[in-house]
Amino acid sequence: MARHDARNWPDSTKMIGLLCLVASILAQHGTSGQRVKVEPEVLSYPGQTVNLRCAFTDAAGIQLTMITWIYEPKDGDRLNIAVFHPNFEPNYPDSPMKGRVSFTPSPPKLVNPSLQITDVRISDEGKYICEYATYPSGNEQGITYLVMLAKPQNSASIVTVEAGTKPVVVARCESMDGRPAAQISWVTTANGNDTTTSKLGAENTMTVNSEYHMIPMAKDNGKDISCLVAHRTQVKPESFLMKLAIQYPPQVTILGYDNNWYVGRTNVMLTCQATANPLPTSVNWKTMSGEMPDTVQITGNELKILKVDEAVNTTFVCEVRNRIGTNRDQVTAMVREPSQNPSNAGVVAGAVIGSLLALLLVAALIAVLVTRSRRQQQGYRANGGSDMKTRIFGGGKKASKNGTGGGAGSGGVGGGNNNGPIYVYNESSPHPGLGEKNNHHQPLTMGGRPEVVATTPTAQDILLSNELDDGERRKFDELEEEERYDHFTGGAPILQLRPPHDQDDMIGDYLDDDMESQRDGSVISRTAVYV
Repeated sequence: MARHDARNWPDSTKMIGLLCLVASILAQHGTSGQRVKVEPEVLSYPGQTVNLRCAFTDAAGIQLTMITWIYEPKDGDRLNIAVFHPNFEPNYPDSPMKGRVSFTPSPPKLVNPSLQITDVRISDEGKYICEYATYPSGNEQGITYLVMLAKPQNSASIVTVEAGTKPVVVARCESMDGRPAAQISWVTTANGNDTTTSKLGAENTMTVNSEYHMIPMAKDNGKDISCLVAHRTQVKPESFLMKLAIQYPPQVTILGYDNNWYVGRTNVMLTCQATANPLPTSVNWKTMSGEMPDTVQITGNELKILKVDEAVNTTFVCEVRNRIGTNRDQVTAMVREPSQNPSNAGVVAGAVIGSLLALLLVAALIAVLVTRSRRQQQGYRANGGSDMKTRIFGGGKKASKNGTGGGAGSGGVGGGNNNGPIYVYNESSPHPGLGEKNNHHQPLTMGGRPEVVATTPTAQDILLSNELDDGERRKFDELEEEERYDHFTGGAPILQLRPPHDQDDMIGDYLDDDMESQRDGSVISRTAVYV
């Protein structure tokens, strides 16, 4: 293995040496080529004057012998257009630039033999070579590209078409006589595509045409479409904003029918809405029956019904026409019987319920007030605020006006039937109705004479009175159970005198056991002390 590597070593050395030689030659050539300094590209417009600069930057150890400018068009042969030798005058061979080309400065110098072209034409565009003849390096050169610019004339237009089913051209865009050729693009929401063509114009200018194709439909009418033209002579693309123009027959819709036409309804309206391109030329209303109801008024695309009746129960037709064609729409009106407005019914029901509730509230309030008043009037009444009270039982005439009995003077006890017992009890007693120990044995006296303390008759007094008439009895019988006898709320129970051993057991039945009816209709107590 080592012997094999040793045999191949000289071959590898030779290959490496060859590569180094090639690299040296290329480097030498590159270095010499870089010594000829030119501008890579020069831009110009037709009619202007351009300068193509050239210079030899490092001439140390090199003898410059001659300068030649060579023109190489894009399509064609190379041409010598200017030659300068220090021992001779500048020479300008026959070429398309003869008479318009010259060295600058004049007379030229070998170190910077720049070339000037006046009245530049589009056809002058191409490659310009500045070539030095040197000794001992030979020829060295630099290349400049002359680019001729021509600002194009840009335009765009819309093509008016009719709606259909096949693709057609709907817009065009053109960039005319530009140098170099312009680039055209389209921006739109419509569904289509474009095609672009270009052709050579005067003096090698280019004209570019682009067309936008699509299937024209009514929904695309009026949509935006823009043509953008980009060119080297422009800072930014030039934009042309347009709107698609697609013609189509009217598209008709009748608005306003709410399926709630009832007999007696007034001022209902139908509107015939139509979109078309071009605009409609006529709008006609008619019915399927051929007769228009008398309550109908027609104004343009509006049909107004003053009052709905049975004659309106028909089919209304709106027909719209334009230059492209005619279209129609129809609506069938179904006349109903009048119905109650739910909102009004709700308001009425709410008002009635509210009124009833208010009346019930007032009635309840009045009933409470009346009940309280009746209970207060029928309860026991106190005598002048004193804690001593009396109850009168038995027959007898009504008390006189001065409260002492019938026929008596103001200072004593009057005559008449005043034989009923008088009971006195002290409210301060722990047992209402039961006074001091001997209170019921001692009559009340004034001036040494027995005196009856006048009190307002209570319901019990009226019940026990033998003078109670039938009407008053019936009224009394109608009183509630709680308002009779010992259930009065206005005072303590009647006849609370009972044996001592029963004082703690306050049961109303004791009253019934204690009272005894008499033949004359009165009742007396078995235990009361009569005076």
